[in-house]
Amino acid sequence: MTPAPFPFVSVSGSPFERGRQYGAAVPERVKRSVELYGGQLQNLGYDAAEKSRLIGEFAREIEAFGAHYVEEMRGIAEGAGVAFEDVVMINARTEVIARARLEKNRPEEDELDDGCTGAVILPERSATGELIHGQNWDWKAECAETAVVLRVRRDDGPDFMTFVEAGGLGRCGMNAAGVAITANYLESERDYRRTGVPLAVIRRKVLEQEHLGFAMRAIATTPKSCSNNMMVSTAKGFAIDFECAPDEAFPLYPEDGLIVHANHWVSPVALAKLRDTGIPSVPESFYRDWRVKKLLDEAGRKLTVEDLKRAFFDDFLSPHAVCRPPRLNASGNLSATVAMVVMQPAWGVMEVAPLPALCRAFTRYSLTDEPVLLAAAE
Repeated sequence: MTPAPFPFVSVSGSPFERGRQYGAAVPERVKRSVELYGGQLQNLGYDAAEKSRLIGEFAREIEAFGAHYVEEMRGIAEGAGVAFEDVVMINARTEVIARARLEKNRPEEDELDDGCTGAVILPERSATGELIHGQNWDWKAECAETAVVLRVRRDDGPDFMTFVEAGGLGRCGMNAAGVAITANYLESERDYRRTGVPLAVIRRKVLEQEHLGFAMRAIATTPKSCSNNMMVSTAKGFAIDFECAPDEAFPLYPEDGLIVHANHWVSPVALAKLRDTGIPSVPESFYRDWRVKKLLDEAGRKLTVEDLKRAFFDDFLSPHAVCRPPRLNASGNLSATVAMVVMQPAWGVMEVAPLPALCRAFTRYSLTDEPVLLAAAE
């Protein structure tokens, strides 16, 4: 069966009102997100009081980072008919589940890896002379039924659009100022020693920025609970990748007009200062970024959106490939490339395919227009 396109939700107004519109538009998807992560806490033995305590720590971090994020989450909860703390949980799901596992002394290998392969094609390598930014998102296959494309029209900054799990404030996306972001799982021995700002909220902060400099500041200087890789670009023709530890960020610059990153640390400075503890979860990361670079270079000096899609569709050594079909991981969880996202920030458009190993049909979402279903990619 062909997966359905991701729902498109467009909201405006105050933070609370935007959230209420969002939750009311996709209540069943928000509830499914709550079930996925709430179910994990329940399986770890958390009762209601323990759950509230854990989630409350992150709610306080989010409110200190930006009170309007909490207001928007309260609106989502009201609109979708779920508890406020469950919306916080969705937005801090990486941090909440990891902390819960540590508190309950449960082995890390039981958890699903949050993979991803991301890339940016800079203007000097682009056939149109305009930057192209995209990624494959590898995570729970069930999230093909929870993710949405959210467009937020703002009075206090640039409009933005994000591909995100329902109930979330941000994941990958771009804004009307031409700033775009994608992110990838990383892990180090520094993770979860403190409570920091959840990754989803940092990505949302990036999407609110008028200028790339402030977007980079949000990534590089915000204290985090865990490691993460964040790739940020501007339609004006620059991109940079930050390999982030909880307390430090290591920049990687484009090489020959490209940035490609998977799920292992690359920065020599980072590798001299910390230990990559994520390799047991994503050993294939070492060839996923190599495959994408190889395929883009073989496509020629001037690259198109279709060239990037073809690289992201790569099935070398499938099912442990750049484009991952649904498969059981070592812990019995169903993992997949949930979505392929390709953005053209100068045009304000994002093309998204659900479960791309099974479906090559994209929907084009826009900062200004209604979604358009595209012909399947070759």
